[in-house]
Amino acid sequence: MRRKRIVVIASLTRSLVNFRLELLKAMVAAGHEVITLAPDNDEQAIARLGAIGVSFQQIPMARTGTNPLADLQTLKALYRLMRRLAPDIVLPYTMKPIIYGGLAARLAGVPRRFALFTGFGFIFSGSVTGLRATVLRRLSIALYRSALIGCEAVFAYNEADASDIRLHRMVSAKTPVIKVAGSGVDLTLFAASRPPPGPPVFLLIARLLREKGIAEFAAAARILKTKHLAARFQILGPFDPSPLSISKAEMDQWTKEGAVEYLGETHDVSPYLTASTVFVLPSYYREGIPRSALEALSTGRPIITTNAPGCQETVIDGENGFQVNPRDVDALASAQRAFLEDEELAVKMGANSRKLAEERFDVHKVNHTLLEAMGL
Repeated sequence: MRRKRIVVIASLTRSLVNFRLELLKAMVAAGHEVITLAPDNDEQAIARLGAIGVSFQQIPMARTGTNPLADLQTLKALYRLMRRLAPDIVLPYTMKPIIYGGLAARLAGVPRRFALFTGFGFIFSGSVTGLRATVLRRLSIALYRSALIGCEAVFAYNEADASDIRLHRMVSAKTPVIKVAGSGVDLTLFAASRPPPGPPVFLLIARLLREKGIAEFAAAARILKTKHLAARFQILGPFDPSPLSISKAEMDQWTKEGAVEYLGETHDVSPYLTASTVFVLPSYYREGIPRSALEALSTGRPIITTNAPGCQETVIDGENGFQVNPRDVDALASAQRAFLEDEELAVKMGANSRKLAEERFDVHKVNHTLLEAMGL
């Protein structure tokens, strides 16, 4: 196979290490030159990329902004890079890289272009309504369509996302929409362990966005604490600049009441998962497949999540956890109560979680699907 120059575009430098490291390693191992592009100068992440033979170039990109002038600067910078680098293949993932990276690659004449959809986020979740949301949604669809003209194939994490890509005609009818099992999880890095003895620990890991079900988790904890004082309800994750985020004042109130423990944020969730009994993610955000849930599966923890797109892929209801309706606090509390009333349930369901991770979400299996589709 001829050595190819591959450009991978991200909206967060750390995600290249956290979510794509094994994919990038596989590309390098196959003999290809790999160049990554992202907006933030994360020295630790850049060093880890360099250690596996992957180069990095910083690009101007406001990850969450909607300023059209700033986005135009992103497009111009990416176009110039595409012309200079002349890659054989471009693979962007997440919204702005797909749109502006895809447009730049198309305008620069990159011969082979792909896109990896990792979830549609708040714009397609239905929880944000009104004129502004409608305009943003329509504009996003139009930009996706333009960016993906001539795209060789696109990848989606779940059936709902694949259906929306087709429904909104983001790609031509002839373009393959290939489903992959999320970002996958490193089964060695997140080794299986038995849930620890003692009072159950329910752990939620997420950015502190309201749509992640943070408030519902706190409300359910408040209900359960009335009878199960020893049970612990922990939240791990960063506050978010989004107007849809949980405020520090809300979190302080919950912790003051004793309903939840806020653990702050971390770059290494492994010890927190190992110390937990059950992983909980009551999200109604338009997830792709939540990476935190995959890491919990691999660690051997039962999952309580919603039957919303993306989340439901991680739970076979009644086997490795429970699915509940989004925003249903009583159902969420009831699902958690099952583990408080049966000490062995977490052990049994946790073993089933690990089995599901091995069968469906092994990162090497996921990457094989991607590499095969791209002819790499």
